Amino acid sequence: MPDLMGMLERRRAAWPWLDHAIRAGVRYQDQKGDYFAAGITYFSVFALFPLMMVAFAIGGVVLAQNPEIVDSIHSAVVKAMPGDLGDQINQLIDSAISARATVGVFGLLVAAYSGLGWMANAREALTAMWAQQHPRSGFVTTKLRDLTKLAALFLGIVAAGGLSVLAEGGVIRTVLTFLGIDDLGWVQALVQVGLSLLAVAVSWGVFVLVIARLPREPVTLRSAARAALIAAVGFEVFKRVGVIYLQAVTNGPAGSTFGPIIGLLVFIYFTARLVLISTAWAATAHENEARAFVPPPEPAVIAVAAPSAKGPTAVEALALIGAGAAAALGVRGLFRRGRD
Repeated sequence: MPDLMGMLERRRAAWPWLDHAIRAGVRYQDQKGDYFAAGITYFSVFALFPLMMVAFAIGGVVLAQNPEIVDSIHSAVVKAMPGDLGDQINQLIDSAISARATVGVFGLLVAAYSGLGWMANAREALTAMWAQQHPRSGFVTTKLRDLTKLAALFLGIVAAGGLSVLAEGGVIRTVLTFLGIDDLGWVQALVQVGLSLLAVAVSWGVFVLVIARLPREPVTLRSAARAALIAAVGFEVFKRVGVIYLQAVTNGPAGSTFGPIIGLLVFIYFTARLVLISTAWAATAHENEARAFVPPPEPAVIAVAAPSAKGPTAVEALALIGAGAAAALGVRGLFRRGRD
């Protein structure tokens, strides 16, 4: 049977990337990466509902200023769902528009609360991947820092998303149409490659911000940038797979109802795992292993071992019995002589 462990050690010595990948995987498992990824997923889903409330409130403000759009929506609902159901949906739309201020304020408060929970979990997870030990600060100070980081991350995501939507939304294709070269096959292929590279670059910038600036202690930007590139490429591939999944599951009624929800949960969970594994990769680089916290050794316990008491052997026991019998006979003889 071949020596698998010895073979693996030789491969690790010959292939530094394999040794690095194994050390990153061990760091991820030792620091409970799956546990933190599940927590990030929970807080992400929890934060979606207040964000939807804010979106509805913004939509209510827009519709309140444009009654003709509201009338067209009402007409579309009545045509699609005639009868009492359409009337009830229109009443819900009117109620949402009238309660836009209350819904918006409540949504912002809940979004701030859930966002702080998400940020606290994400920062603890990233800090754990770096194996850092940071001093605990006060509750208010910690929440203010988390809120600042959350605002910076939100702006980064909005900027990245806006750039991607701008590119994917047809601006480049409009330019190509204006130039009259949109019907060329090689131009279309070049545009697709360019859009993919742009998406990777945008994701890379966001992941650099996450890996390098969200941990509670400063980390090296160079290692974070390399790990963020791995995360960005993996994220782009996973995003393409997610699009194929949604197209496959939304054909039937059950798939159209539960497919997007399950897909969203899986997408968030694996994205969180991707970011944490990439962070573990950065943290286990040789230039960063010196930053890892090394726990002090356990206190030494000095125990004095007393020699164990040994009983007599069989020969020694027989000798002792014989000596005792001889002594008893001698004493008995002395008593007899005394009587005589």
